[in-house]
Amino acid sequence: MNKSLQYAVFGAGSWATAIVKMLCENLDEVGWYMRSVYTKEHLLKEQHNPNYLSSVEFHMDQLKLSNDINEIATYADVLIFVIPSAFMYSELEKLKVDISKKIVVSAVKGILPETGLLVGQHFNETYHIPFENIAVIAGPCHAEEVALERLSYLTISCADENKAKAIAKNLSSDYIKTKISDDIIGVEYAVMLKNIYAIAAGIAHGLGYGDNFQSVLMSNSIREMKRFIKKMHKMKRNINNSAYLGDLLVTGYSTFSRNRMFGNMIGKGYTVKSAMMEMNMVAEGYYATKGAQVLNQKNLKKTRLPIIQAVYGILYENKNPKKEFKKLTEKLD
Repeated sequence: MNKSLQYAVFGAGSWATAIVKMLCENLDEVGWYMRSVYTKEHLLKEQHNPNYLSSVEFHMDQLKLSNDINEIATYADVLIFVIPSAFMYSELEKLKVDISKKIVVSAVKGILPETGLLVGQHFNETYHIPFENIAVIAGPCHAEEVALERLSYLTISCADENKAKAIAKNLSSDYIKTKISDDIIGVEYAVMLKNIYAIAAGIAHGLGYGDNFQSVLMSNSIREMKRFIKKMHKMKRNINNSAYLGDLLVTGYSTFSRNRMFGNMIGKGYTVKSAMMEMNMVAEGYYATKGAQVLNQKNLKKTRLPIIQAVYGILYENKNPKKEFKKLTEKLD
């Protein structure tokens, strides 16, 4: 890959802000699309995102900011999408420019509700981007720890090894270590699924289950994830690698995890609507749960997924969390 390729980030949440920070460690200029005019104007005036990771200050001469998605899509060669999956489809509908020759990187932690497709699959089918030009960013890595410059790890998955290495290099720094993978579909499913299991961990905590049960829940979660991904995309992979198990653990246990927080509120008796309003942030696992259930009904009917099914029942069928987890405890080993 040519070192002079221009990079841009689409989205203005905490993870998008963290990725812009990483890129600014290595690049002279980074494009940044955000829907909110207020966020853009605040950044220009105060040099930080007003809503997320406000402690991170940017040098404005490194940023090309715009509220026009087409302007930034035209500007950049490498497009990194960090828009929540629930809003991704509607944002992409604004695209009028041809991006079929671009390199697209997904840092979206879910599938598109409108299509049931992974982000990479959607770009391939809708925008005719070849899979060798599609990459996925996975953790384990919380945006809040990037802001604090605590040592963190990323996995960049792409069918084209050279592209994966180039993207990884531009995200690396003293506090960001990177590795590459060719399991783009498996990693993207893992990024989606770990948020569902984090909600389960949060529900368990809210219900008063202790560390002993949490460890059993996480152990069963990684095995359930393995069954799910193997059914959807069979290839040789080590499910214990950081992109799978590591990302699951940090999302399931960390106090920074919004999905665990969301689940904790559900376990304590909040309704889904009230928990979302209280958090004022998107819990990707909520939408991922429905997507996983749809995929389960279509493709995975013989695959045992008791944790996903329990979370789905609680979030979408208004089942009692205490009763559902009581039944779940009998299905884990």
